[in-house]
Amino acid sequence: MSYQQYVPYTPAAGRYDHMIYRRAGRSGLLFPAISLGLWHNFGDITPFKTQQEILRTAFDLGITHFDLANNYGPPYGEAERNFGEHVKRDWKPFRDELVISSKAGYDMWKGPYGDHGSRKYLMASIDQSLKRMNLDYVDIFYHHRPDNDTPIEETMGALYDIVKSGKALYAGISNYNPEQTEKAVACMKDMGMHLLIHQPNYSMLNRSVENGLTDVLRKEGVGMMAFGPLAGGRLTARYLDGIPADSRAGHDPRFLKASDITEELLTTVRRLNAVAARRGQTLAQLALVWTLRDPVVTSALIGASRASQIVENVKALENMTLSDEELREIDGILGK
Repeated sequence: MSYQQYVPYTPAAGRYDHMIYRRAGRSGLLFPAISLGLWHNFGDITPFKTQQEILRTAFDLGITHFDLANNYGPPYGEAERNFGEHVKRDWKPFRDELVISSKAGYDMWKGPYGDHGSRKYLMASIDQSLKRMNLDYVDIFYHHRPDNDTPIEETMGALYDIVKSGKALYAGISNYNPEQTEKAVACMKDMGMHLLIHQPNYSMLNRSVENGLTDVLRKEGVGMMAFGPLAGGRLTARYLDGIPADSRAGHDPRFLKASDITEELLTTVRRLNAVAARRGQTLAQLALVWTLRDPVVTSALIGASRASQIVENVKALENMTLSDEELREIDGILGK
């Protein structure tokens, strides 16, 4: 990777004026309504300067939460390593204005100790992540997915000890179903700690969290960080007229394949786009507003391949009200 000459970063004045902040469940921590995930576009396939522009633009618009995981890349670990360089160059002076999260739970290294939910894996992972990111602590450390072969007490106990050690300020979980979430919350409660947040996939095209999970989170006072609110780009203008050659589905099939862009999907998103147009919004902006319509959702976690996408997405917050008529129309389009 070629690093261009470093120019010290000076944040834009009044950046918080652009953003809405929402409380994570029953906690004292506020999140920006839109957060930035570093999943796809912070590995070795994205120029460092582009990454820097994305991060700086996000912060200037009031996005104070950056979300990572140990195996984000490609290759695994590269997003954290790149972010660690950004930390050294830009973010050390602003550390106390940022919420930085990471996760472990999916495969990270070969052998029996680099996957799942054991205490050994989670303890090793937090140390590795902090080293890669040039940080003394993360604000949130998540278990990235449930592991039915490891006792929940072991996994939650590891998160508890990571927080107690000062290597993380809060603990979270991701991709747990309602029953697993209730067990995790109860286990944490028994240890005297409140589980801060859950990170599930949630969008107009994936509403599975409405089948019990949002009820559990509301009851237990756990925040929700909704990842994938734009459904991998399907809920943007990107595919309204087919599959562009430079799109993710057109050239990067790791997470979205051309076969995923069906005629049925195109019919749905075009009808949703018509609703957005009547509101004076883009389809992406409507999708974000819809995801944030329920107060149990603390923040919508987006990705970006260029800074202009951040600017467009934050403009969604200029019109956050969806009428009952619009909600009924959207449900009808989605077949609900």
